[in-house]
Amino acid sequence: MTSPPREAETPIGPIGALLCRLMFLAIFLPGPVLLAAAARLDPPRSATDFWGLVAGGVLATGVGVGFGVFGLRVVSRSRQDARRLSAAGVAATAEILAVANHLGGEDPGLELRLRISGPGFTTFEATTVRADDPALVPGAMLPAVVDPVDRIFRITGVSVVVHTSKEDI
Repeated sequence: MTSPPREAETPIGPIGALLCRLMFLAIFLPGPVLLAAAARLDPPRSATDFWGLVAGGVLATGVGVGFGVFGLRVVSRSRQDARRLSAAGVAATAEILAVANHLGGEDPGLELRLRISGPGFTTFEATTVRADDPALVPGAMLPAVVDPVDRIFRITGVSVVVHTSKEDI
């Protein structure tokens, strides 16, 4: 059974990956530091101070671990998608079937329904969100790269070819 098509994560370069990992480490570290401070206070503080440091350390560690695991998975998946597409990706064409306004998140844009075809895989449909561009209209063709095995795709460029009549095709 083939997996459903999925757009590749936004590529992160080696420096970006390193900076992201360092940031997630910085988010994680305050919790264990608070726990170590609670365990090593000399002279011992009051019970309220001790339990406050322990509770803060446990809470900060839990939040830090959650953010850290999430962040590391995003970075790892991005790097893995980029490697997979560069190693096994084939050139493809994504035809825009439908365009709708996308208002989710802070950056509104266009939600594109695409039909992606190329050599080595069966044609499939997928959706993606792109910045608002007047050239993104139904019938326009976008260049793409697809991993035929996992059906991971990436729209590779901004060049759009618009067919206005059958003679253009």
